[in-house]
Amino acid sequence: MSTPGGRAANPHHERRWAILAMLGIAQLMVILDATIVNIALPSAQKALGFSNENRQWVVTAYALAFGSLLLLGGRLGDLFGRKWTFVVGLIGFAGASAIGGAAQSFGVLVAARALQGAFGAILAPSALGLLTTTFTDPDERGKAFGIFGAIAGGGAALGLLLGGILTQLLSWRWCLYVNLLFAIPAAASAMVLLVNQPHPQRARIDIPGVLTVTAGLFGLVFGFSNAETNGWGEPLTIFSLAAGAALIVLFVVLESRVPHPLLPLRVVLDRDRGGSYLAIGISGAGMFGVFLFLTYYLQQTLGFTPIQTGLAFLPMSAMIMATATTATTKLVPRVGPRPLVSTGMVLASIAMALLAQLKVDSTYAAHVLPPLLVMGVGLGLIFAPAMSTATLGVEVSDAGVASAMVNTSQQIGGSIGTAVLSTIFTGAVTSYATSHARSPALPVEAAMHGYTTAFWCSSAVFVVGAVVSAIVFRSGAPQLAGAAEPALAH
Repeated sequence: MSTPGGRAANPHHERRWAILAMLGIAQLMVILDATIVNIALPSAQKALGFSNENRQWVVTAYALAFGSLLLLGGRLGDLFGRKWTFVVGLIGFAGASAIGGAAQSFGVLVAARALQGAFGAILAPSALGLLTTTFTDPDERGKAFGIFGAIAGGGAALGLLLGGILTQLLSWRWCLYVNLLFAIPAAASAMVLLVNQPHPQRARIDIPGVLTVTAGLFGLVFGFSNAETNGWGEPLTIFSLAAGAALIVLFVVLESRVPHPLLPLRVVLDRDRGGSYLAIGISGAGMFGVFLFLTYYLQQTLGFTPIQTGLAFLPMSAMIMATATTATTKLVPRVGPRPLVSTGMVLASIAMALLAQLKVDSTYAAHVLPPLLVMGVGLGLIFAPAMSTATLGVEVSDAGVASAMVNTSQQIGGSIGTAVLSTIFTGAVTSYATSHARSPALPVEAAMHGYTTAFWCSSAVFVVGAVVSAIVFRSGAPQLAGAAEPALAH
């Protein structure tokens, strides 16, 4: 347990639960934005008149800015204090959302989405870093990370529901305006609740590290996004992925040699933290099979409305929230992350295999709901323990960049999953359509074959995740008591 002296050194202790509520609102806004705009895209495309080829940039612009700037955003919080990076991130995100909601042209909408991503890259690591340094008591830390992990896992499904409601009842523009209802109250709360804690010996920003990792992550995210739309053989795809990978390797070499690295390698070389980043990335790649293809299946095959589709995912969100809070408070302190994350991966794999049994005439209650409940338990066992372990035991001066690695892993994993699964889906649909006799039912059957193929591939991704988690994570309970000390040093 935390000592009285340690609590006195932590200026946020007395207000920790109010701070958790504020951080949860900010986290929910960032997670919602990953899916809420997808529902609004058809309406936005109709209103602004952009082509199908350009449509992906509304999603990609956000992912590129967010994914490539995360490590810089995390380190800025470490150096200048997370109160101000958190507030700046919230206000900037709100402003960018207002610009996007009012956009009268495609170019303004894409620019606003890129700006959202840039401010999100400052905001997201600051939120998780504040959580890490605010909750230092091992028992309370488990509860806090359980709640935060539940929001991270369930927020994407809530985004689908909220996006459906706003698009159907108001306008696609409200899928962007709604962020102001999250960001402004959270920023006002932060001004009152938070004490800024800048780094006592503020080091210089590692400019070579910033340039190489930002360009490297941009290359990877852009390459996977380009592969999704233009194919893996496209020269620009090959160049982006190769350059991105080379720059990431150069970044690692630089970080081992500079005196004040952007990402101290000690953060990622710890087995449990490294295992957490891998688990979050792999599950990010696999879970897009649920959100992307199951959304299409529900709407295009079963004829669900956007609101019905959002409601269909709510049971999964409920299971994630129930499992995540239980896992971090009751199970992680006893058995550690290894059996929990591995079991979660196995359950998620089983859920995807069950979804691969769907047919054109399947029903929601009998064939979709059971796998979603299993998936909810699986993701709850993965996300909350992995997020908690990913920031456990880091020095306060590294909490922001360790938190940024959580978001970076999820972003890169999601980009890879979306690109690879979309390519596999398209190939499966094409091969089925060309190898079967033409009939009125052929388009639906070909799409169904594409969905099931993608679900099987997602299942395989989670099997890989189960094996990696079992190998990389240490056995036994984490050393929670020692992990509280660095967070109390301020």
